[in-house]
Amino acid sequence: MSEERHQFVLTVNGTSHPVALPARRLLSDALRHDLGLTGTHVGCEHGVCGACTVLVDGRPVRSCLIFAVSAQDAEITTVEGLTNSDGTLGPVQQAFLECHGLQCGFCTPGFLTTIAAGIRANPSPTHEEARDMVAGNLCRCTGYQNIVKAVERAAELARTGTHADAPEAPEPESGQLEYEDRDDDNASTGLGA
Repeated sequence: MSEERHQFVLTVNGTSHPVALPARRLLSDALRHDLGLTGTHVGCEHGVCGACTVLVDGRPVRSCLIFAVSAQDAEITTVEGLTNSDGTLGPVQQAFLECHGLQCGFCTPGFLTTIAAGIRANPSPTHEEARDMVAGNLCRCTGYQNIVKAVERAAELARTGTHADAPEAPEPESGQLEYEDRDDDNASTGLGA
Protein backbone atom coordinates (compact mmCIF):
# COMPACT_ATOMS: atom_id res chain seq x y z
CA MET A 1 0.00 0.00 0.00
CA SER A 2 1.47 3.32 -1.02
CA GLU A 3 1.28 6.38 1.12
CA GLU A 4 -0.82 9.32 -0.04
CA ARG A 5 1.28 12.21 -1.34
CA HIS A 6 0.41 15.87 -1.01
CA GLN A 7 1.42 18.39 -3.63
CA PHE A 8 2.71 21.71 -2.36
CA VAL A 9 5.56 24.16 -2.80
CA LEU A 10 8.56 24.58 -0.50
CA THR A 11 10.37 27.89 -0.82
CA VAL A 12 13.97 27.29 0.11
CA ASN A 13 16.78 29.85 -0.20
CA GLY A 14 14.57 32.01 -2.41
CA THR A 15 13.67 29.23 -4.87
CA SER A 16 10.25 27.59 -5.14
CA HIS A 17 10.29 23.79 -5.28
CA PRO A 18 7.06 21.97 -6.19
CA VAL A 19 7.02 18.67 -4.28
CA ALA A 20 4.68 15.72 -3.78
CA LEU A 21 5.39 14.24 -0.36
CA PRO A 22 3.71 12.10 2.27
CA ALA A 23 2.14 14.15 5.08
CA ARG A 24 4.54 12.65 7.60
CA ARG A 25 7.77 13.55 5.71
CA LEU A 26 10.00 15.58 8.03
CA LEU A 27 11.34 18.88 6.75
CA SER A 28 14.91 17.65 7.32
CA ASP A 29 14.27 14.62 5.12
CA ALA A 30 12.54 16.70 2.43
CA LEU A 31 15.48 19.11 2.31
CA ARG A 32 18.12 16.40 2.18
CA HIS A 33 16.49 13.62 0.17
CA ASP A 34 13.87 15.33 -1.97
CA LEU A 35 15.61 18.65 -2.70
CA GLY A 36 19.25 17.48 -2.47
CA LEU A 37 20.22 20.19 0.06
CA THR A 38 22.49 18.01 2.16
CA GLY A 39 23.97 20.87 4.18
CA THR A 40 21.19 20.33 6.70
CA HIS A 41 22.51 17.53 8.90
CA VAL A 42 20.45 15.11 10.95
CA GLY A 43 22.01 14.09 14.25
CA CYS A 44 19.79 13.03 17.12
CA GLU A 45 16.41 13.10 15.32
CA HIS A 46 14.87 14.34 18.59
CA GLY A 47 15.47 18.10 18.31
CA VAL A 48 18.22 18.08 20.92
CA CYS A 49 21.50 18.49 19.02
CA GLY A 50 20.64 21.36 16.67
CA ALA A 51 22.50 19.98 13.65
CA CYS A 52 19.30 20.13 11.57
CA THR A 53 18.50 23.77 12.41
CA VAL A 54 17.22 25.84 9.49
CA LEU A 55 15.54 29.23 9.40
CA VAL A 56 11.79 29.25 8.86
CA ASP A 57 10.63 32.81 8.22
CA GLY A 58 13.91 33.95 9.77
CA ARG A 59 13.55 31.97 13.01
CA PRO A 60 15.70 28.95 13.90
CA VAL A 61 13.71 25.71 13.77
CA ARG A 62 14.77 22.10 14.26
CA SER A 63 13.85 20.66 10.88
CA CYS A 64 13.71 17.12 12.28
CA LEU A 65 10.72 18.12 14.41
CA ILE A 66 8.37 19.58 11.82
CA PHE A 67 6.61 18.10 8.85
CA ALA A 68 7.57 19.49 5.45
CA VAL A 69 3.92 20.12 4.59
CA SER A 70 3.67 22.53 7.55
CA ALA A 71 6.37 24.72 6.01
CA GLN A 72 4.60 25.17 2.67
CA ASP A 73 3.81 28.88 3.16
CA ALA A 74 7.13 29.77 4.79
CA GLU A 75 10.49 31.02 3.56
CA ILE A 76 13.09 28.41 4.52
CA THR A 77 16.79 29.22 4.67
CA THR A 78 19.33 26.43 4.90
CA VAL A 79 23.07 26.75 5.38
CA GLU A 80 23.39 26.83 1.59
CA GLY A 81 21.39 30.08 1.60
CA LEU A 82 23.71 31.96 3.98
CA THR A 83 26.21 33.00 1.33
CA ASN A 84 26.23 36.54 0.00
CA SER A 85 24.43 37.21 -3.28
CA ASP A 86 27.79 37.33 -5.09
CA GLY A 87 28.64 33.81 -3.89
CA THR A 88 31.14 34.86 -1.25
CA LEU A 89 30.88 33.65 2.32
CA GLY A 90 28.27 35.36 4.46
CA PRO A 91 29.35 37.01 7.73
CA VAL A 92 28.71 33.95 9.90
CA GLN A 93 30.48 31.61 7.49
CA GLN A 94 33.43 34.03 7.20
CA ALA A 95 33.64 34.33 10.98
CA PHE A 96 33.70 30.54 11.43
CA LEU A 97 36.55 30.36 8.93
CA GLU A 98 38.54 33.17 10.54
CA CYS A 99 37.98 32.01 14.13
CA HIS A 100 38.45 28.27 13.52
CA GLY A 101 34.88 27.67 14.73
CA LEU A 102 34.62 24.11 13.46
CA GLN A 103 36.46 20.86 13.50
CA CYS A 104 34.58 17.89 12.10
CA GLY A 105 31.88 20.20 10.72
CA PHE A 106 28.87 18.01 11.41
CA CYS A 107 27.21 20.47 13.79
CA THR A 108 28.32 23.55 11.83
CA PRO A 109 25.25 24.08 9.59
CA GLY A 110 22.99 24.22 12.65
CA PHE A 111 25.31 26.66 14.39
CA LEU A 112 25.56 28.87 11.29
CA THR A 113 21.80 29.19 10.85
CA THR A 114 21.22 29.69 14.59
CA ILE A 115 23.87 32.42 14.75
CA ALA A 116 22.61 34.13 11.59
CA ALA A 117 19.18 34.53 13.24
CA GLY A 118 20.77 35.45 16.56
CA ILE A 119 22.85 38.33 15.24
CA ARG A 120 19.92 39.57 13.17
CA ALA A 121 17.94 39.82 16.44
CA ASN A 122 20.90 41.11 18.47
CA PRO A 123 23.51 42.79 16.24
CA SER A 124 25.87 43.57 19.14
CA PRO A 125 25.84 40.61 21.52
CA THR A 126 27.92 40.69 24.67
CA HIS A 127 30.21 37.73 25.33
CA GLU A 128 27.54 36.17 27.57
CA GLU A 129 24.82 36.78 24.99
CA ALA A 130 27.03 35.15 22.33
CA ARG A 131 27.41 32.11 24.60
CA ASP A 132 23.67 31.97 25.22
CA MET A 133 23.03 32.26 21.47
CA VAL A 134 24.74 28.93 20.80
CA ALA A 135 23.81 27.14 24.03
CA GLY A 136 21.06 25.11 22.33
CA ASN A 137 23.38 23.49 19.79
CA LEU A 138 25.68 20.60 20.61
CA CYS A 139 29.27 20.24 19.43
CA ARG A 140 31.43 17.31 20.45
CA CYS A 141 34.72 18.64 19.04
CA THR A 142 35.45 22.31 19.67
CA GLY A 143 34.75 23.11 23.30
CA TYR A 144 32.72 26.13 22.06
CA GLN A 145 35.39 28.80 22.69
CA ASN A 146 36.05 29.42 19.01
CA ILE A 147 32.35 29.19 18.21
CA VAL A 148 31.65 32.02 20.67
CA LYS A 149 34.51 34.01 19.13
CA ALA A 150 32.92 33.37 15.72
CA VAL A 151 29.59 34.76 16.98
CA GLU A 152 31.32 37.95 18.09
CA ARG A 153 33.25 38.22 14.81
CA ALA A 154 30.13 37.51 12.71
CA ALA A 155 28.27 40.28 14.53
CA GLU A 156 31.17 42.64 13.78
CA LEU A 157 31.23 41.67 10.10
CA ALA A 158 27.44 41.99 9.80
CA ARG A 159 27.44 45.43 11.49
CA THR A 160 30.17 46.81 9.25
CA GLY A 161 28.68 45.26 6.14
CA THR A 162 32.08 44.06 5.03
CA HIS A 163 33.21 40.67 3.98
CA ALA A 164 36.82 39.85 3.57
CA ASP A 165 38.32 38.00 0.68
CA ALA A 166 39.18 34.43 1.48
CA PRO A 167 41.99 34.65 3.99
CA GLU A 168 45.40 33.18 3.54
CA ALA A 169 45.91 29.87 5.27
CA PRO A 170 46.04 30.68 8.98
CA GLU A 171 49.23 30.25 10.92
CA PRO A 172 48.90 27.22 13.17
CA GLU A 173 48.52 27.94 16.87
CA SER A 174 50.63 26.10 19.38
CA GLY A 175 49.84 22.41 19.17
CA GLN A 176 47.95 22.65 15.86
CA LEU A 177 48.97 20.89 12.68
CA GLU A 178 49.82 23.04 9.67
CA TYR A 179 47.06 23.84 7.19
CA GLU A 180 47.02 21.55 4.19
CA ASP A 181 45.29 22.83 1.06
CA ARG A 182 43.52 19.83 -0.45
CA ASP A 183 40.42 19.65 -2.53
CA ASP A 184 39.90 15.92 -2.90
CA ASP A 185 37.09 14.06 -1.16
CA ASN A 186 39.42 12.48 1.40
CA ALA A 187 40.55 15.85 2.73
CA SER A 188 37.27 16.39 4.60
CA THR A 189 37.55 13.07 6.40
CA GLY A 190 41.14 13.54 7.51
CA LEU A 191 41.94 10.06 6.25
CA GLY A 192 44.17 11.21 3.41
CA ALA A 193 44.58 9.54 0.07
